Amino acid sequence: MIVCENLVKIYKAADLEVVALQGLDLKVENGELMGIIGNSGSGKSTLLNMLGGLDRPSAGKLFVAGADLFRLTNAELVKYRLETVGFVWQNNARNLIPYLTAQQNVELPMLLRGKRKRERAKELLDLVGLSHRKNNRLSELSGGEQQRVAIAIALANEPKLLLADEPTGSVDTRTAAMILDLFQELNRSFGLTVVIVTHDLELARKVDRVVAIRDGKTSSEIVRRKGAVAEQAVLPDGEAAEEDTHDECAVLDQAGRLQIPEEYLQAIGADGKLRIELEEDRIVLFPPRR
Repeated sequence: MIVCENLVKIYKAADLEVVALQGLDLKVENGELMGIIGNSGSGKSTLLNMLGGLDRPSAGKLFVAGADLFRLTNAELVKYRLETVGFVWQNNARNLIPYLTAQQNVELPMLLRGKRKRERAKELLDLVGLSHRKNNRLSELSGGEQQRVAIAIALANEPKLLLADEPTGSVDTRTAAMILDLFQELNRSFGLTVVIVTHDLELARKVDRVVAIRDGKTSSEIVRRKGAVAEQAVLPDGEAAEEDTHDECAVLDQAGRLQIPEEYLQAIGADGKLRIELEEDRIVLFPPRR
């Protein structure tokens, strides 16, 4: 579904240049449910904007659903945004038009394609559990309800890819769990590819894979291993239960470089240099000899 190779994004303002992405590599399979995490300024929202066709890359390769986003004309980008991707923002004011009802908001993307499908809008509101709120406006909905309407809007034109930028950032923990469960259900029931940018590390429990971005590059991945034996899971008869566990893997770029988490380097007293040794089936990193 998504292929990013050596992706670079540079923003220019007057004489100042800001490098938001510095050679990022990422692949997302069809039907995958994955998350992207990273500190503020790491480049994760920049990446999401480019995947959504809202911003153009400066260099590298970017393909989504077979489309080369470097080569699309402005008119083709508009078509791409209407038909290929759905977007859910953290700020509900960007998702919904306040003077329209929930149903009218869901109908709007279809109207922009020259279609009016009232029944489709009702089905989508029912899918997100809000058919009883179809005639309510923004001010009459809670934050969680507004976000679920936003998901229905994003699904209106049957996109191949659903992008969500901090979709649980403005709701409480219980509502956040409901929203993540909804993304999981959409992924499993419809095979929809879902990419979620978040600060929430608990996301790893809900998705297949979490990619961490640091300094504009993919630094590590947390991959769920289904059916692995978890130490803390024990059945009443004393046997170990099979549960999902997670492995964290550092990501090699195309040149064979990797980013080591800062806390790991601090733990061994590394100060910019590491000794590397090959031991049978593993590569071992040591601090330099004193």
